[in-house]
Amino acid sequence: MYPFTDQFMSNDKNVEFLKATMMGPNAMRLSEELSSRLNINDSMRILDLGCGRGLSTMFLVKKYGASVFAADLWISPTENYRRFKSLGIDGEAMPISVDATKGLPFANGYFDLLFTVDAYHYFGNTAGMLPSLIPLVKEGGYIAVAIPGIKYEFGENVPDEMKPFWNDEMARTIHSLAWWENLWSKAGGIKIVDIREMNCCKQAWAEWLASPDPHAKEDVKMMEAENGQYFNFIQMIALKQGI
Repeated sequence: MYPFTDQFMSNDKNVEFLKATMMGPNAMRLSEELSSRLNINDSMRILDLGCGRGLSTMFLVKKYGASVFAADLWISPTENYRRFKSLGIDGEAMPISVDATKGLPFANGYFDLLFTVDAYHYFGNTAGMLPSLIPLVKEGGYIAVAIPGIKYEFGENVPDEMKPFWNDEMARTIHSLAWWENLWSKAGGIKIVDIREMNCCKQAWAEWLASPDPHAKEDVKMMEAENGQYFNFIQMIALKQGI
């Protein structure tokens, strides 16, 4: 299921690049599983929303030859431009700084695909966010999301082993598949065509935990306490329909 990622990671230099570039569970592997449910080609214009340091953007350009707008709030477009240039994809990858909660500077119907990996949960957990994004996608296009989740809603009953790590920000952003499906089902103009737990959750997490990033080091204890009991990764794909 992950020929691109596995081939990329067969090179030690590439593994070191990934370790230095990841900002969470391996976005390249998550992107490959998510994209396997889509028909992406080199004529498509894609918005990679919340691209981080651009691993998902690199994957979309390198594997499919698509034109990708690499949009992020936390990582500067100049930093990403330099990275894309070093990878030889600066002609297809357009870095831009955006805050999705304050509106996006694109024309309605501009994108064939809105793609977002390990980012949407930070800004998309309100009833208004998805409806604000749907107009950017052309009719017949798709919105595809991969996000960390939990197997069931904790509510007030946070498992004891998770209490040291479960804070207000996690309670705001990390939800179950059923929670997300309920939220997306309220949006008009789309049809949810795929929603599932992702197969690469354990592997993507393990690759992140091997990173020297200080945040990865902090996550090691959390994942040891969690021990495969509660966390998952969720993918959701919606088709933009005519209204």
